[in-house]
Amino acid sequence: MQTNVQIIEQFYTAFQKLNDTTMNGCYSEDIVFSDPVFGLLRGLEVKAMWKMLCKSAKDFSLEFSNIELLDEEYATCSWTASYTFSKTGNRVVNHVKAFMRLKDGKIIEHSDAFKLSKWSAQALGWKGALFGWMNWFRRSVQKNARKSLEKFMKDNNVAAAQ
Repeated sequence: MQTNVQIIEQFYTAFQKLNDTTMNGCYSEDIVFSDPVFGLLRGLEVKAMWKMLCKSAKDFSLEFSNIELLDEEYATCSWTASYTFSKTGNRVVNHVKAFMRLKDGKIIEHSDAFKLSKWSAQALGWKGALFGWMNWFRRSVQKNARKSLEKFMKDNNVAAAQ
C-alpha cells in the first residue's frame, strides 16, 4: 500500500499533467472537498470539478511542495497553479494551502485554502479587485462556479451527488 506522502505526490504529479483520471483515483468514492470558489462538494461533484478544470486549463503549470504529515490521517501541502482564466483571458497565479485527510490509501477529505479576493482580482480584473472581499461577491463567484460545474456534469452525463 502506498504511503500518504506517495498518494499526495501522485495526486499533484497527475495535476501537473492535467490527468484528472489519476487525480480522481487518489480519492475515495465519498470524497468531501471544499475551496473558496466552489464551496463544499461531494463525491462525483468533486471528480467532475477536477475533470472540468483539467479539460479547460490553458497555459497551465503547477508546483507543489512542503508535504507535511500531521499524524497518521492528516496532511498538508502547498501548491501554486499558474494559468489563463478561460472566462476572461486573465493570467492567474494562485497560491494554495491544501489540507487532506487520508484513510486506507485514499484521500477522504480535501480542503484548499487561498484568498478569494486575491484570486478574484487576478481572474476577474477590476471588479474582482474592487469587490472580491465582499460577501455578496464571494457568493456570486461560488454561484457561477457551481453553475459551470452543473452544466459540465449535465453535458457529460455525470449524476450529481446525493
